[in-house]
Amino acid sequence: MKKRIIAFLLCLALTNLCLAQNKGQKQTLEDGQKLPAAKIEKIEAAIAAWMAQHKAPALSVAIVTDNQISFLKGYGLADVENNVPARSDTAFRLASITKSMTAIAVMQLVERGKIDLNAPVHRYCAAYPERQTLKDAPDKKFSITVRQLLIHQSGVRHNKAPEEVVGTKHYNSIAEAVGAFAADPLVVEPETKYSYSTPGYTLLGCVIEGASGVTYIDYLRENIFKPAGMTRTFVDDVYAIIPNRARGYRKTGKGEVTNAPLHDTSVKIPGGGLVSTAEDLAKFAIAVNTNRLVKPETLAQMWTKPKTGDGKEQDYAMGILIDNKNGVLKVFNDGGQAGTRTYLFLMPKEKFAVALMTNLQNAWCEELLPKIGEALSEK
Repeated sequence: MKKRIIAFLLCLALTNLCLAQNKGQKQTLEDGQKLPAAKIEKIEAAIAAWMAQHKAPALSVAIVTDNQISFLKGYGLADVENNVPARSDTAFRLASITKSMTAIAVMQLVERGKIDLNAPVHRYCAAYPERQTLKDAPDKKFSITVRQLLIHQSGVRHNKAPEEVVGTKHYNSIAEAVGAFAADPLVVEPETKYSYSTPGYTLLGCVIEGASGVTYIDYLRENIFKPAGMTRTFVDDVYAIIPNRARGYRKTGKGEVTNAPLHDTSVKIPGGGLVSTAEDLAKFAIAVNTNRLVKPETLAQMWTKPKTGDGKEQDYAMGILIDNKNGVLKVFNDGGQAGTRTYLFLMPKEKFAVALMTNLQNAWCEELLPKIGEALSEK
């Protein structure tokens, strides 16, 4: 509900902005930005207030207007202990926004005839059984499909706490990570209920590897990152040296900022194990908006709200949340895990997007969206 309210408020605030763009209104440059100084001042005032309220160490922001990056900046400290400033190219954990990229990769392979959405997952990922038992009915077995995984209707369980939420075990491959849940029964019967599952998207990573013949990250690098111009998106490898990677933080019950718990995300790379920057997220949004990654008809399929077996519509489509009230399409996704909170918002027809990334977990950076919209819509 909170996400839908924020999206609705932003839509209202952006109405004037979108009309101005359609009339060809030009913008001036300010310190390398393509927004007027007055708008930047209001945006930065909102950012300062939000960071102070939440005690967020860092925040990176990217704004896309007319399918071009018009604002890009980092604030605060990427590393508090070493006093390292956040920048526009600071790399944060993406968390579940990774799922949006995984879904695009799957649908690219569907377009190329290498994946059948209605095929059993086992066809592409031998690490997962051909048929799986149901938790509440062990005598029943089901074959789950690629489509069911994409829309969280497969019944594959969600993260197991604490080992898959703040665990430090390292997995050397996606197939090995699939082994962490491959024997676990389904929590609901497929297509009967929406049941969010990060391991389900890890399984999609295995599907991508089986269908493409290359590793998940190599596939994304060649088919998503390169076409989109994304040069700062990587696997969240705890052993790798990733320049300008932010340290993660959390707040205690008393409101004190501390280091976030250690977490090796190799258990869920396709479902929440990448790092990226606000700039790369903006580039991803532009590539999606301009059909550089998949065809318009594929996006239409991905952005159609699916229904469960009883006919109930759900907001989560294929790797993205959908809000199409009042005839205005808004697609968005968020991510949250140890030491991070991220948000990506798109209004495709308006050629608009916002990317927000902070290194404080459970800090709802999407609260800034209405303020950004208000600033942009002012004349």
